[in-house]
Amino acid sequence: MPDTPQRAADVPIRPAATVMLVRDGVDGLEVFMMQRTLSAAFAHGMYVFPGGKVDDADHAGHFEPICYGLDDASASARLGLESGGLAWYVAAVREVFEEAGVLLARRADADAVVDLDEPQLAERYNDARHAVHEGRLDFASFCSEEGLLLLVDALHLVDHWITPQGERRRFDTRFFLGAAPPAQHPLHDDKETIASRWVRPSDAIELWREGELQMLPPTIATLQFLVPHTTADAAVAAAAAVGIPAPVLPKVVVVDGKFAGIKRPGDDGYDDVQEPEFVM
Repeated sequence: MPDTPQRAADVPIRPAATVMLVRDGVDGLEVFMMQRTLSAAFAHGMYVFPGGKVDDADHAGHFEPICYGLDDASASARLGLESGGLAWYVAAVREVFEEAGVLLARRADADAVVDLDEPQLAERYNDARHAVHEGRLDFASFCSEEGLLLLVDALHLVDHWITPQGERRRFDTRFFLGAAPPAQHPLHDDKETIASRWVRPSDAIELWREGELQMLPPTIATLQFLVPHTTADAAVAAAAAVGIPAPVLPKVVVVDGKFAGIKRPGDDGYDDVQEPEFVM
């Protein structure tokens, strides 16, 4: 007996955060990107920025004392939320640590971002990275034991996308931007992600056009935000000036029961698109 089709409107929309790490490269501004494993349930094989779901634990009150520069009220105001905004920033920092091995934090008794050029410390933090990712170590406990403050105020909201109705998995994703710490070296985890690279935004878009890099529309849109900027400082300054972006909710275009593209708000015919009744 065939499975009953899932109604598209019944698919939960999960909060998520992703981060564009930027740096000054030899030929200009670069952003860190990773390729998701081909077996991933969502965006398999796609090039993405580090990120993932906002977990329930990210809302825990004990994060507030170890978040530098923002409390929940100020974080929520930055995101246009009544409350709960700090969890998005915590998730962003945690996901970058889990997925890329970069920790946007400093010791409470120091001014500089954690320096992982020292081999023994780098190895210990890499072990913690995998333990947090696998659920064997609580992120808040790790930060407290290490005397770390999360540099949430160094992240700036750039864009906000919601997965269109009709997809099997839907996310309410906020895209943040932050400067990569100079003494840390991001790398994919060889599990959820299988390759990584630093790339100029314009080059990434060109590689997508040539079919070498597969990317989702939100990734392409946020890369386009970066293209005009030639330095990390300029990109961070531009991100800090964005304010609260309106959420982008594309619509899936279906022709004869098959996916035929998407339309974004403002595209011709967007308002006329009939959203799918069932998951595709």
